[in-house]
Amino acid sequence: MLAAFVALLLYNFFNPAPPQLTTREVNDSIVQVIASVTPPPAYSARVYQAIRPSLVFIETEAPDDNGDEGHGVGSGIVINTGGDILTSLHVVAKATDIQVFFADGTQSSARVIVEQPENDIAVIRASQPPQALVPAVLGNPNAMHVGDEAFVVGNPLGLYSSMSAGVISGFDRSFRPQNSDQKLNGLIQIDAAVNPGNSGGPLLNRQGHVVGIVTALANPTKQDVFIGIGFAVPINIAGGAAGLPPY
Repeated sequence: MLAAFVALLLYNFFNPAPPQLTTREVNDSIVQVIASVTPPPAYSARVYQAIRPSLVFIETEAPDDNGDEGHGVGSGIVINTGGDILTSLHVVAKATDIQVFFADGTQSSARVIVEQPENDIAVIRASQPPQALVPAVLGNPNAMHVGDEAFVVGNPLGLYSSMSAGVISGFDRSFRPQNSDQKLNGLIQIDAAVNPGNSGGPLLNRQGHVVGIVTALANPTKQDVFIGIGFAVPINIAGGAAGLPPY
């Protein structure tokens, strides 16, 4: 019996019991476990972060129908490191002054360098772009399907850098904007909310790639409010104005 007792003492000496956890250590372990199972950010949040550095706010001055100077707002995206911006032509058409605001707060005047009226697309160039520009990543609209997630980021009603979400509702749509003789063809139809000020902004897939340029909203009441039907020019068409190869 003495030998057994000595053996037990030796065992406990060389194999001490683990220390008891304090209440704080238990709570810290619980917090770590909870943090490890926290779900990742929503796709929409990642899409927004991807496009945000490339988004441009556009302000214009242009004569209205009465000949008075009118103020307009729109959206655009940076497409190269030279400061070129893709937008809708109607945003900058007849503008006597174009001011662009980049994501870092930089402001610059800009001028139209390319017009594509058959698709309501324009390329404008900033005279003094910021040193660090982040061009948007362009996607493939031909890989999209009806029902795919669709995200729109722009400046509706002047509300800077706003986001809406929906789905692709249709392809190859035609639409004649109000007070325009130009019929637009081959458009992507979306139900993500668009309003005045969204024009020229990006339509994005769930990877944050630009698949279209928002151009118009349909409303049988002829009022500038969204009722569920918006249109975008596919980026493989719109990009041609900037010399991008078709794909």
